[in-house]
Amino acid sequence: MPSMLDAVVVGAGPNGLTAAVELARRGFSVAVFEARDTVGGGARTEELTLPGFRHDPCSAAHPLGVNSPAFRAMPLTRYGLEWLHADLPMAHPFPDGTAAVLARSVAETAASFGPRDAGTYRRLVEPFLSRWDTLAHDFMSLPLTALPRDPVTLARFGLAGLPPSTWLMRRFRDERAKALFAGLVGHVMAPLDGIATSAVGLVFALAAHARGWPVARGGSQSISDALTAYLTDLGGTVHTGYEVKRLDDLPPARAYVFDTSPTALARIAGFGGHYERYRYGAGVFKIDYALDGPVPWRAPEARTATTVQVAASSAEIGTALRAASRENRAPDTPFLITVQPSVVDPSRAPEGKQVFWAYGHVPNGWTGDLTDAVERQLERFAPGFRDRVLARATAGPPQLAARNANYVGGDIGTGAADGLQLLLRPRLTLHPYATPHPAVFICSSATPPGPGVHGMSGHNAAKAVWRRLRQS
Repeated sequence: MPSMLDAVVVGAGPNGLTAAVELARRGFSVAVFEARDTVGGGARTEELTLPGFRHDPCSAAHPLGVNSPAFRAMPLTRYGLEWLHADLPMAHPFPDGTAAVLARSVAETAASFGPRDAGTYRRLVEPFLSRWDTLAHDFMSLPLTALPRDPVTLARFGLAGLPPSTWLMRRFRDERAKALFAGLVGHVMAPLDGIATSAVGLVFALAAHARGWPVARGGSQSISDALTAYLTDLGGTVHTGYEVKRLDDLPPARAYVFDTSPTALARIAGFGGHYERYRYGAGVFKIDYALDGPVPWRAPEARTATTVQVAASSAEIGTALRAASRENRAPDTPFLITVQPSVVDPSRAPEGKQVFWAYGHVPNGWTGDLTDAVERQLERFAPGFRDRVLARATAGPPQLAARNANYVGGDIGTGAADGLQLLLRPRLTLHPYATPHPAVFICSSATPPGPGVHGMSGHNAAKAVWRRLRQS
């Protein structure tokens, strides 16, 4: 290791690894330090239940990963990353055995909503889909990391996306479209009536139509391993099992980049109350299952999708999100996001078996057990589900926070995604990756564009870092 590195990155999650890669690609010397024994952050794969069942402890399906401008600019397939696509990116079943779907085809998706909403949906998404790659780059590069390539389309998207999703859903007449769109918003654990929640739903829908909602062959660890292998080939180094408690624990460097929560950064760097107004959002209660066969969904469409949203209506989703985020209670009927990787990747479990996970939203720091409520909800849409369970591994907010220090109180988004904090995080500033120290930067999901395995927070932060390095 050189006596003086150009950059040290703390945290080997997707954003930290992406920041390190972007710096190494430009000739800077980089080292990454990770507290856990393996790289990955929110993109890991482990045997959590039984031998041979490989689960993703957090992220599993990756609509933002396959669409990420940062990942698409890297040769990650050369390092083993392979995206696997199911027949349907996502399904939203209903208790009567029917389902709305988010398909690669806009027409197929619209048709699943019924004739009264099909045209409305097409008119909503088609103007943006033809310009998706440019829009995704502009949207995920904000703020001030790059000039918009298509400012007109970005402005049109802003007009459609800035209002609350409850306003946008008024365009739909029937529950099928409303429920599916409300579920899309729920992926960021934000109440449906928050500012810019329409944009959240639109981004997920457009991402599915553009490139799907795939899983990574072998599990989400494949993404982290590919980034690490690429970084190593570029000359970067990764040190695992190295917990950083203060800046003095790190080797000398011209810049330090933290893929951590803002509060952890403040503690390590001695920033006092710099991030004291930063808010953490609802937590999740997650269950990983080893199953003796596929989930017995009543709706056929749900059997062929990697991601399945589980709720009977948009009102049910809104009630569950509101309970966890604003009423400080676990919902009686949780809205569930579920992923079934074995639909497209049989290597994840022994022959004939499957891995499956589900999570529901709970208050930050909640210590209860949501297992019964989760499984009652699953039984409504997949009768006989419990009979397929071989083993389960449960993780509430305390367990998730212990597994990943960025998940403060079980918040897997590393910060509440509502109000202005959805757009301006971790502080109200035009320079979100900078900190009180000119040589210290933050690149976690607490910075724009926010949660998800896409690496764009790391990519954007790296731009701020290399500009400073070139000036010094």
